[in-house]
Amino acid sequence: MALTAILLVMVGCDNTDQQSNDNQSENNLKTIVMKENYSEVANRKSFGPENALVTTPQPCVMIATWDHDHNPDVMMAAWAGQLDYNQIVISLSKHKTTDNLELTQAFTVSFADIRTVAESDYFGLVSGNDVPNKVARAGFTSTPSQNVNAPIINEYPLTLECRVVSFEDGMLIGEVINQIADESILTDGKVDLGKLQPIVFDAASMSYRSIGEIVGKAWGDGVKFQ
Repeated sequence: MALTAILLVMVGCDNTDQQSNDNQSENNLKTIVMKENYSEVANRKSFGPENALVTTPQPCVMIATWDHDHNPDVMMAAWAGQLDYNQIVISLSKHKTTDNLELTQAFTVSFADIRTVAESDYFGLVSGNDVPNKVARAGFTSTPSQNVNAPIINEYPLTLECRVVSFEDGMLIGEVINQIADESILTDGKVDLGKLQPIVFDAASMSYRSIGEIVGKAWGDGVKFQ
């Protein structure tokens, strides 16, 4: 019985060692494959998470609100995205705009374009707390929205009229009630980005870039790989 037990233990040790060797070989193979795959990006520069451009480029959205004296205020926000087909999400820290949002529960969103680069940048540089008439100072005008309690900035040809759904932990979620566009940026009744020529924020070079040229067909160019 003792001999049998010893033999079983020895066999067990042999099996364990063999399994360990197999696992080691498999790991070595995985390492080789990983190294071979990584060679494709071996010469790329690593920046670390603190300098990462998580999503780039960023749209330059212009948020317009009324203050407590019914003065229009505009700020630029470059951290925005579409949450749903009729919802927009914007990351905001404490601003005059956030105070206005609490007051009116509404805002409009326009899109900076190549014709309004300087004015849009100015709206991002100067706080309405310091310059209450900054919209007029930039030579811009406003019209009250017919759908939400917020101003429409006339010089921006494309505007979304939004109501506040929620604003928690710096994340503003707005429901798009209506979209209005100037005839000058439409083609066949649809917004034409080639005519709008919106700008985007390039965080890598701290600059604005224009977009508009069509380079491919959505839900079309990839069909050849199906």
